[in-house]
Amino acid sequence: MPDILVLYYSRGGSVAALARQIARGIESVPGMQARLRTVPPVAPTTQQAQAPVPEDGAPYVDKADLAECAGLALGSPTRFGNMAAPVKHFLDSTGAEWASGTLVGKPAAVFTSTAAMHGGQESTLLSMQLPLLHHGCLILGLPFTESALSSTRSGGTPYGASHVAGPQDDQRLSDEEKQLAQALGRRLADTARRLAGTTA
Repeated sequence: MPDILVLYYSRGGSVAALARQIARGIESVPGMQARLRTVPPVAPTTQQAQAPVPEDGAPYVDKADLAECAGLALGSPTRFGNMAAPVKHFLDSTGAEWASGTLVGKPAAVFTSTAAMHGGQESTLLSMQLPLLHHGCLILGLPFTESALSSTRSGGTPYGASHVAGPQDDQRLSDEEKQLAQALGRRLADTARRLAGTTA
């Protein structure tokens, strides 16, 4: 069964919640399954190594996950309108995969969470698409045929799924945010299935 890699960094839990909704959308497509993975945190000091397995949540990503996936959903909280350092650090380590074309032709999508409505959702999503384009991915977004994109009063953009978490990171996903995250997962899995030439 082809896997779609749902790779993310989440500090307060909001991006992880979006990742789970995207995974639900992926697994609603017959014959497709989600592989949830996270990236380790980074710190200004590099003397102490991270544990090989996180204490809870998704396992850390391995480069083999990139090779084995049929598509990729990449998620990060926003940091001043850009992706968080752990996501960038991981992407910066994928030079060998770039050179060998590991992700070339695979569909990819992005997702994010911000504390405020205007906290940089769209610029963060666009910043995450740039390295994926360099890797040769086929970038997918959310078309306005998804009605929740026009009705949402919180997260959700044509560039990818998003969530407004609030300043205390305590706002649950809205119904529209869930719908759009699941729609993005479905679109990603369906596109991967079509590219592979498989049918339900």
